Amino acid sequence: MTQQAYVNQVQLVGRVGQNPEIRYFESGTVKTALTIAIKPPYKSDAPLWFDLEAWGNIAEVAAQYVKKGSTIGITGELVFDKWTDKNTGELRNKPLIRLNNLELIGSPRSNSSEEQTETNNGQNHIVNANF
Repeated sequence: MTQQAYVNQVQLVGRVGQNPEIRYFESGTVKTALTIAIKPPYKSDAPLWFDLEAWGNIAEVAAQYVKKGSTIGITGELVFDKWTDKNTGELRNKPLIRLNNLELIGSPRSNSSEEQTETNNGQNHIVNANF
């Protein structure tokens, strides 16, 4: 019997929709949740939204450096968050992307000269957080 190989890899570049939510567990594990919007090529199309999940060092980097409006590049795998609805008892699930790699491409858009000074004069920096 031969084993079949599969590929489960997602690559996206887009803008962060909210400040990351970081959660620390008693075990010392760190998890960060955030969303990313991808703009379709046609101006009339609505952005595509994706839920992201990061763990460990990537979660800490995301919590420290990523803000709403930041441009990031990610590589991850598609997984499903599963839970039982407390009200109905039904099994629920939603797709999300578990990050394997995070690149900080740009800071949030800003019209304020003070904020641009604080973010290294508005220059974009790429930081690879592949841990």
